[in-house]
Amino acid sequence: QVHIAESGGGLVHPGGSLRLSCAASGNIFIVYDMAWYRQFPGKQRDLVASMTKEHRATVDDSVKDRFTITRDNSKNTIVLEMNGLEPEDTAIYFCEARITPLKPQVTSEYWGQGTQVTVTS
Repeated sequence: QVHIAESGGGLVHPGGSLRLSCAASGNIFIVYDMAWYRQFPGKQRDLVASMTKEHRATVDDSVKDRFTITRDNSKNTIVLEMNGLEPEDTAIYFCEARITPLKPQVTSEYWGQGTQVTVTS
């Protein structure tokens, strides 16, 4: 079994900061890309930021000046540092990882349950 655990969501005022953490654990052989997506009400999930295991980062243009993604391969974790939060950032944030388990060695996408981020005055 592979497990994706997210933490760090919450309520913050405009201009504030939050730190989202995601950890992959369990029956893991290789963790490839890890990413954060967000989903606005009634919309599909959109990529916010991702990082390969070689630490190549991709960050959506709409947040690249405010959000930073980092990764620790030794712990299979990624962190999304969100600064200058705006009400428009209010969404459910999901962690996703592309993982090959130890057995069976079939590479698949694994998702966390999501964590709510609310930015309001």
